[in-house]
Amino acid sequence: MADAARAARLADRIKVIVAQALERRIKDPRLGFVTITDARVTNDLQHATVYYTVYGTAEEQASTQAALESAKGVLRSEVGKNITARLTPTLTFVPDEVPVNASHIEDLLRKARSRDEELAEASSSATYAGEADPYKKPDEEESEEA
Repeated sequence: MADAARAARLADRIKVIVAQALERRIKDPRLGFVTITDARVTNDLQHATVYYTVYGTAEEQASTQAALESAKGVLRSEVGKNITARLTPTLTFVPDEVPVNASHIEDLLRKARSRDEELAEASSSATYAGEADPYKKPDEEESEEA
């Protein structure tokens, strides 16, 4: 079993190899604007998960996923030629959800910011229901008794 540091180095190398192979060797017209964002390798160096993002519609993303699945053998052989491991890891392509999650978080922050602005606007013209300071202070109690 290999150590985690070696698996991380191999994952970085696989990410670069797959990105270069997609740019130079794969001529599939279904392949859209794809970006390899990350790669992870299991500690036994047998399986690699490659994360990617695609710029475009859902249809273009589906066609890119089909193109990656069909080019998996070519990409795996390219990885095997360029790494120094005894066995070439299997490749699994997974769409990266980080940009989608980031845009969702940005939307939530934008909504929270607008609600905060509305609340600040409403509180600027608000008045107290009673006195401004409803709590009695010790020196006021003495002056009231006298």
